[in-house]
This record gives sequence, C-alpha cells and structure tokens, in this order.
Amino acid sequence: MTSRFTFSSAPVLACCLFAVAGPAVAQSPAFAQALLDDKFNLSLGTFIVGTDVKGELNGTAIGTNREIDFGKDFGLDNDATRVRLDGLWRITPTHHLRFMYFDTQNDGTRTLDRTITWGDYTFNVGANVTAESRLRIAELAYEYAFAKQPSYEVAATIGIHYIDTQLRLSGSATFTDANGNVTTAQSTTRENSVPAPLPVVGLRGGWVVAPQWYLDAYAQFFKAKLQGIDGTITDARVAATWMFHRNFGVGLGYNYFGTDVDVEKSSFNGTLKLGYSGLQLFVTGTF
Repeated sequence: MTSRFTFSSAPVLACCLFAVAGPAVAQSPAFAQALLDDKFNLSLGTFIVGTDVKGELNGTAIGTNREIDFGKDFGLDNDATRVRLDGLWRITPTHHLRFMYFDTQNDGTRTLDRTITWGDYTFNVGANVTAESRLRIAELAYEYAFAKQPSYEVAATIGIHYIDTQLRLSGSATFTDANGNVTTAQSTTRENSVPAPLPVVGLRGGWVVAPQWYLDAYAQFFKAKLQGIDGTITDARVAATWMFHRNFGVGLGYNYFGTDVDVEKSSFNGTLKLGYSGLQLFVTGTF
C-alpha cells in the first residue's frame, strides 16, 4: 500500500478535530445531535480503496519461500467488491458496544513473468495462473465514554478483531513432495485459509461541529502472540457525516487497516501481510 497515514498520526488528527469542533459547537445542534444521543447507530458503505495482500507459504520440502505480492503479481486491486458495516449500541450514555464487518474479494489472471512458489507448488514463468483472495474482518468492542458532553464524547475501547483470509492459486504447476520427488500438473488449485483472532485497544471520539455535521475518529492497535499466530494490527479511521434528516445521513471517511502475522498452523505455515486503505462512502441511520 502507498498510504502515508500511520497510527502515530492519530493523536495529531484528533487534536485538529477538537480545534475545528470548538467554535462550531456553540451553534444549536439539530440532526447531527442524534449521532451522539440515540441508542443505535448503523452505517453501510463501500470503498475507493487499495487492498494490499502479501504472503509466503512454506513447503514441507522446499522450506521458506519468496513473498508473493498478490496485487502486483496478479492485479487483484483492479476489480474488487468491498463493503463495510458499522454498528454502535449505547447501552447507557457511557457504556457502548460496537460492531464492524468488512468484506473484500477479488481475482486476477496473469501469465507469469517470474517463478512463484506457494507451499510445495511451483508456478513457473509462462504459466497462466489465476489468483483469488477474500478478506473478511469482524470486530466486537466494548467502549467506555470517559469524556461525555452534549456536543462530543471520547471513549476508550477494547475488543477483538477476527480476520479470515482465503487465498487460492490455480494453474499449471510442479509439485514437490516431502521426499523431494517432483511431479507436473497441467491444472492444479492450491487454497489456504488463515483465521486469526487478534485483540485491540484504542480510542474513539465523536463531535457535533454544526447542526447537520458530525465528525468522528478512532485509532486501534495491538500486538499479540497466541495459538500459533504472532501478529500486530493497526486500524484507524476519520470521517465526516452530513445528517440531511433526523434519522439519516451520508458521509465520507478515510480508513487504514493493516496487519502483519506469522502463522504456524496446519492450514497455513508462513507469513501474511494484509490490509486496505482509502476513502469510504457510506450512508448512516440512527434511532
């Protein structure tokens, strides 16, 4: 990914939003106030986004293999379906539950200009190979709003991301078994999945900056090693929502998500770097 946004930028971004919010909150809030007061908030959107999937899968006979950049090698960024759903339930004014679901899937076919080794399979130069990837992320988090005012709130969050990555390569390849024997298959499919539950902690803030405008931002980070997975996760987002109705609005945001994991499981033994970043267009409802 070419995104320049980093987790360390989040505090600066939050300060800028507070500075913008200060003079504006003196106005009498109208529709936007519902996003701070209502019990349920929901938003659904799609992305103008770049997805980054890189990985290496070790083989029983070959050992450690070279990393594959699925976007660069197979053009998986060119045509993708991406959707994100966010929900917030205010159990009380200060105690919240938040849910997020993200889903992106795409595929691409290329004639290889370099040899690619994926586990015990080798796809040679000149082979016509199809790559498919699907990334699904679900998060459930608890929030405590330690700063709560009529025009803004700031909450600490703790939760868990469940990341499920599926990767598939199909085409002509050679297979090397544990004894070093090599066979050729004119058409083979190699599919691997990487389910990874990773905890996160972070901060989220929301501000009513004008009667119909609401700004929010959050940043989350964690590093964990558990059940054969050693990884880090970074998730940050800033967005503006225009509430054209008491219960409905539209918005534009920027979201960066990235994770880097080492996996030692029967379904996947290697490293995986994945993420996405870009603009999000969404509709929101509150009640």
